[in-house]
Amino acid sequence: MRLGINLGYWGAGMDGDNLAVAQEADRLGYDVCWAAEAYGSDAPTVLSWVAAQTESIDVGSAILQIPARQPAMTAMTAATLDSLSGGRFRLGLGVSGPQVSEGWYGVKFDKPLARTREYVEIVRRAMSRERLSYEGEHWTLPLPGGPGKPLKLTVHPEREHIPLYIAAIGPKNLEQTGEIADGALLIFPSAEHLEDTAIRHLRAGREKAGLTMDGFDVCPTVPLALGDDINALADIFRPYTALYVGGMGSRKQNFYNQLACRMGYEKEAAEIQDKYLSGDKEGAAAAVPHELIDSTTLLGSVERIADRMRAYAAAGVTTLTLAPAGFTLDERLAALRAGTDALEHAGLVS
Repeated sequence: MRLGINLGYWGAGMDGDNLAVAQEADRLGYDVCWAAEAYGSDAPTVLSWVAAQTESIDVGSAILQIPARQPAMTAMTAATLDSLSGGRFRLGLGVSGPQVSEGWYGVKFDKPLARTREYVEIVRRAMSRERLSYEGEHWTLPLPGGPGKPLKLTVHPEREHIPLYIAAIGPKNLEQTGEIADGALLIFPSAEHLEDTAIRHLRAGREKAGLTMDGFDVCPTVPLALGDDINALADIFRPYTALYVGGMGSRKQNFYNQLACRMGYEKEAAEIQDKYLSGDKEGAAAAVPHELIDSTTLLGSVERIADRMRAYAAAGVTTLTLAPAGFTLDERLAALRAGTDALEHAGLVS
C-alpha cells in the first residue's frame, strides 16, 4: 500500500505549513500530494506551486470540479501540469454538490452520472491529442452550424496516459467510476464497511468494462492524529465530521449523510443533520458517535495506526491518503513521519 497526503484547501490559515508538509512528504517518499478546491482556492495553482518546489512526489487534484470548467479546459490544465511537473500530475474530477454547482458556478446540478461520463470521454479524447469532436447530451463539439472546427491539443503531456480519478460516494457513481476511471477518491472510509460501501460497486464497474481491480487505485483520504488519548484525538475531528454529515448539501441531498447511514448510523446521522441545519453546530459535533470518527480516521500510537493500516490494505485500499493533523507545523510533521513509520511497522512497504 502506498501513502499520499491531502493538503485540503489553500487559504485555510496553514499555507506556509502546507508547503513544508508537502516537501517533507516528498523527502519521506510519499507517493502523491493532493489539493482540493470548492469556492476559494483553486487546485491547479496550488499544485503548480507544490510541484515547482518538490522533486519526485506526484501532485493531484482532489478534485477539479466538473461544473467549474469546460472539459477541454480541464484537458489543457492536465496536460500543462503534467508537462511542467515532469510527468507527476494526476487528474481527479468530481461533480461537487448542488449548492456549489448552482450557487457558485450557475450550473444546474442534474444528471451527474451522465455529465461525468461525457466529461471524462471528452477529456480523455482531448488529452490523447486527437482532433476533438463530440456529440452528447451535455456537450457538442464543435457547435453545429457555426465557424468552429475540430481542434487538436497543442501541448504534449509528459505521458501518453495521465491517471484519471473520480471522487465517488454513492453506489451508482462508484460503479461508473470503476468502469471509466483509473482510480477512485473516497472520503470517510471505514475499513470494516469498505467492501459494502465502495469496493463491491467499483468491482461491478470494472467487470462491466471487462476489467479487474488490478491496477485500479482505491484512494481514500483519512485524517491522522498522533497521541495517547484516543478520545481527545477523536474530538479534534468532531466539527469536521459534523460539517460533512450535517451541513454539506441540502437536507434531501447530502451524500456524506447517506454514506453514514449506509455504515449503520441512520439515527445518529439524522440527529447530526437536524442540529447542524438548525444552527447548533456544537450540538451536531457532540452527536457524532466516537465509533464513526475512530473507524474513519487514524488515531493513537504508531502501533495502533499500523493496525488500522493493515485493515485498510486488507479491505482493498491501494493508496492511503493522509491528512496529518496538528496545531503546529511540528505536530503535523510528526504525524506525517508517523505515517511512514506505521506503514513500515505494518509490513506494508513494498
